[in-house]
Amino acid sequence: MSEVVMPRLSDSMEEGTILTWLKQVGDEIAVGDELVEIETDKANMAYEADVAGTLQEILAQEGETLPIGTPIARIGENGDGGGGPSAQDEGARPAGPAAAGDPPSPATTQETVPPTTSPTGDEIESDGDRVKASPLARRLAQEKGLELSSLHGSGPGGRIVKADVEGAKAPAVEQTGSSVETAKGETQTRELNKLQQTIARRMAESKATAPHFYLTIEIDMGKAVEARAALKDAAKEGEVVPSFNDMVVKACAIALREFPKANGAYRDGRFEMYSRVNVGVAVAAEEALVVPTIFDADRKGLRQIAEDARAVAAKVRDSSVTPPELSGGTFTVSNLGMFGIDSFEAVINMGQAAIVSVGAIREAPAVRDGQVVPAQLMKATIACDHRILYGAEGAEFLARVKALLEEPVSLAL
Repeated sequence: MSEVVMPRLSDSMEEGTILTWLKQVGDEIAVGDELVEIETDKANMAYEADVAGTLQEILAQEGETLPIGTPIARIGENGDGGGGPSAQDEGARPAGPAAAGDPPSPATTQETVPPTTSPTGDEIESDGDRVKASPLARRLAQEKGLELSSLHGSGPGGRIVKADVEGAKAPAVEQTGSSVETAKGETQTRELNKLQQTIARRMAESKATAPHFYLTIEIDMGKAVEARAALKDAAKEGEVVPSFNDMVVKACAIALREFPKANGAYRDGRFEMYSRVNVGVAVAAEEALVVPTIFDADRKGLRQIAEDARAVAAKVRDSSVTPPELSGGTFTVSNLGMFGIDSFEAVINMGQAAIVSVGAIREAPAVRDGQVVPAQLMKATIACDHRILYGAEGAEFLARVKALLEEPVSLAL
């Protein structure tokens, strides 16, 4: 008999929430079979079984939040048969309450819903009728407060998919308890999902523990604008054209090789220097900010960086990004230029020494050789952890990024 425990699916994961059991008691399990969908601090991920056998017992119900290492299921040898825990096991493990804030599960004990009536991973029992829905669609419906039984599925066999949920209108939020009119009006509260909880905690920890200081520089992007226009003209149909943000990522990656402390972190009274240059790119997701990673950005060409950035950004927006794609970042680039922001000061990601934030490229007058000429200017701001990066080091790093962007041919070297 093998015990399945709550796995560590990301480097910062401390606990996970069981979203969906994709296998049921009595099912035969092969190595690599998707066993359960788990919500981590970074993404939802299907956990694959690492042993073969028969699923003998499910110890954690859907909706339960458990620490890393907590047993969640037991797998026996093939032929052992299923049927749930024995009466002795049931008495030895009383059913505990769901984690605070979790919605009540429709099946909290083996007595109320026997395994033979449990729906499969792609189905939910609703008013005696089975509603077919993908795990992602079910999670999105729960977040929006939608009843799956009220939706029309456009997938195979009427299966409800992500697009069906996104196109549905969320019900009005019901007021609970007494409603008191104050100067602020009526107050409604909304629970944070696990990703939002993690962002709130880590940003607060970063601001509280890392002494930030900021440096801003103005970059003449004239040659970069010309270079991108030339790349666009030369690109074949359907070929990815690097964006200005891709150029910033590449420039930072080159500079990080030359300034190893900027590619490190202060941790427990020591400097950590990382051998790989993995640049995180901040992407706006639904009601959250997610930072997928461009691995080994210093070794990749500009076009490869552009392809990788678009691929992970698309995964963030359709909620298919995996924890490995959100881990391992050594530095971060954040860009709000597309929103018309000229400059801003970002918060450092925990476990990194700095973050660069860039604004919009503006056409503005500039003085060149005593003459006022039009220029394409962009402001870049670096936030540094003063425990590892000092003022002069941060300034030299930012000046190197500026030099690389002002002579973009160097980005191809």
